[in-house]
Amino acid sequence: MSATTIQKVNYRSAESVSPGHPDKICDQISDAILDAYLAVDPSARVAVETCGGHGTVFLTGEVTAQQYVDVVPIVKRLAGEVEIIEHIVKQSPEIARGVDAGGAGDQGIMVGYACNETVELLPLETVLARSLNQRLYAIWPYDGKTQVTLRDGFLESVVASFQNVAQSDLRYEVEAWLATEPRVKTTTQPLLHINPAGDWHQGGFEADAGLTGRKLVVDNYGPGVPIGGGCFSGKDATKVDRSAAYMARRIAVDYLRAHDAAEVYCYLAYAIGRAEPLEATVIVDGVQQLVEGYDLTPKGIIQALQLDRPQFEQTARYGHFGNGFSWDK
Repeated sequence: MSATTIQKVNYRSAESVSPGHPDKICDQISDAILDAYLAVDPSARVAVETCGGHGTVFLTGEVTAQQYVDVVPIVKRLAGEVEIIEHIVKQSPEIARGVDAGGAGDQGIMVGYACNETVELLPLETVLARSLNQRLYAIWPYDGKTQVTLRDGFLESVVASFQNVAQSDLRYEVEAWLATEPRVKTTTQPLLHINPAGDWHQGGFEADAGLTGRKLVVDNYGPGVPIGGGCFSGKDATKVDRSAAYMARRIAVDYLRAHDAAEVYCYLAYAIGRAEPLEATVIVDGVQQLVEGYDLTPKGIIQALQLDRPQFEQTARYGHFGNGFSWDK
C-alpha cells in the first residue's frame, strides 16, 4: 500500500451579527436593564433574561436593589412597540447568602484569551467579520450577519446577509470594504456570498425570536477559542460568568505583553459561595503556569475593573472583547 500524501491547510472562520439581530436585541435589553439598576444602586444584584419575538418581549430573572427601575421604556427603546410580559423576582436568599459573604455567585469555568495577530489582540477572522458587520450596519441599521473564512491567513470567502438592502448595493459595500480594510490579505478574488438566499425585508423580532445569551461564541473570541459556557448579558459582576471572564481576558492581555508572547489562554474556575478560584492558570505559547499577582475574588475583580457602574449595554452590541473596555487595556 502506497503512502497517502496529506495536504496541510489552515482554515479559520468566524461570524458577526448586527445589533439588530433578535438575539442581540435581547442581549442589549438585558444589559440595558442591568445598567439602569447599577445607575441607581451600584451594589444591585441583577440577573435578567430576555426572550422576544413577533410583537412580544418576555422578561424573567432576579433583581435585588435599593430602588425600583421601570423597564418598559428600556424595552421599547430597543425593541419598539411590543407587548411586555415581566416576571422578575428577588434573588434567592440561599444564593445571596454566599454572595453576601464575598463568594462567587455560581460555579463555572471562565476562559480568557489574547493573541498578537491584531491590534485588538483577537483572532484575525473574528476581527474581520466584526469589521465588515460594523461597516454594513452603519449604512443599514437592521438585522444582519457577516462571516469570513481564511485559508492560511488569506481571505477565501465572505458571507453578508443584511435586511432591507438589494444584493447589488450590498455587494458594492462588501467590495469597498475589501479594498479599504488593511488587514485583508488575498491571493485570488474571494468568493462573495451576498444575501445568498435572496433579498429580504422581514427581520429582527418580526421574523424570528431572540434570547439572551444565544450568541456566546460571537460574544467571546470566535469558534477557534474555547469558552467557559456562561452567558454575560443581564448579569451583575457578582456572577463570575461575567466578571471572571473579563478578568481572564485582562490577565491574558497582561501576560501576552509581559512575555512578548504570540498567544495566551487564561483559565479561572470557581465554586458558588467561595471567594478564591479553584483554578487560576495561564498557558503562554503552550506552556502552562500559575497566575500570580491578582486579586481574583469577585470583590477584587469588581474593584479592579470598575464593574459596578453602568457600561454593559455597549458590550452587548459587538462583543465583549477587543472593543477598548477596561479589561482589554
